[in-house]
Amino acid sequence: MNKSISCKGYNSVALTLDGTVEYWGNDKCASVYKTFTNVIQVVCGSHHAVALFEDGTIECWGDNEENQCDPVYKSFTSIISVDCGVYHSVALRSDGTVECWGDNRLNQCNIVYKSFTNITQISCGGAHSVAIKEDGTLECWGSNTYYQCDPVYKTFTGVINVACGDLHSIALKNDGTIECWGFYHDVIHKTFKSVIKIACGEYYSVALKDDGTIECWGSNRWNQCDPIYKTFTGIIDVVCGNTHSVALKSDGTVECWGNNQSNQCDPVYKTFTNICEIACGLNNSLALKKDGTIECWGDNKLNQCDPVYKTFTNIKILNDDYILK
Repeated sequence: MNKSISCKGYNSVALTLDGTVEYWGNDKCASVYKTFTNVIQVVCGSHHAVALFEDGTIECWGDNEENQCDPVYKSFTSIISVDCGVYHSVALRSDGTVECWGDNRLNQCNIVYKSFTNITQISCGGAHSVAIKEDGTLECWGSNTYYQCDPVYKTFTGVINVACGDLHSIALKNDGTIECWGFYHDVIHKTFKSVIKIACGEYYSVALKDDGTIECWGSNRWNQCDPIYKTFTGIIDVVCGNTHSVALKSDGTVECWGNNQSNQCDPVYKTFTNICEIACGLNNSLALKKDGTIECWGDNKLNQCDPVYKTFTNIKILNDDYILK
């Protein structure tokens, strides 16, 4: 499901009603994005961003130290979806093939992906990527330091959604169960049923169940899996930052838990209402309101939560119907 707002690392982007883009955060990203129109999707890497246009082409801007914005992407056409890792990006084409560019030191852009066909969804972790095929099986490539691309994924079938953390991945199956592989792939997840949405933080994972409750597992160093989440009900969406999570409730309010060293879980979010979309960066969070305005909270070292966002009033609402009536 495409979203109007996206965070990763120190960047934030928002898609506007007129198909232009708003950007704030890491000042390594130049104002080149101001020239973009007819944008239908925006995503962030750690220090770069990608915009997908109506005509199936893409533009990249930001830090290019690892070739994240290398002009190779200028040759790509018929793109229908994009995603970003820390220093690499992946684009899905309408013919079910994929393209990759950026850092390749850990095989994130290894040409093995050129052999993949019938791909329907892509997701990027820190330095690895996962693709779902039409038949519900998976393909993985990139860093395998912690078995993110271990062949165990070859045994999974019936996969309908996938999410990637920095060093691990989760697959949601059509029977409401989940599979995990890579770092911190504790088998506790095997007990979870009726899952409808999955999300990954750095070393932990979250599953949203069809009864509006959530489950967490993995590292709990920063209370990412603190039992407080057990009190949350009416949840309709969940997203993860590095070591904190945000849940959207059916009444348009939000809940946060995990690391609060940078005020990612500061109670300020308790004042937010009419929220229809949420996103997490490294140590900050975004909430899109039904009136097209945005709220930000958390780390502001690189202006991720700079009040400039307060001037945005025309952010596109893609998921208004997502809020339960």
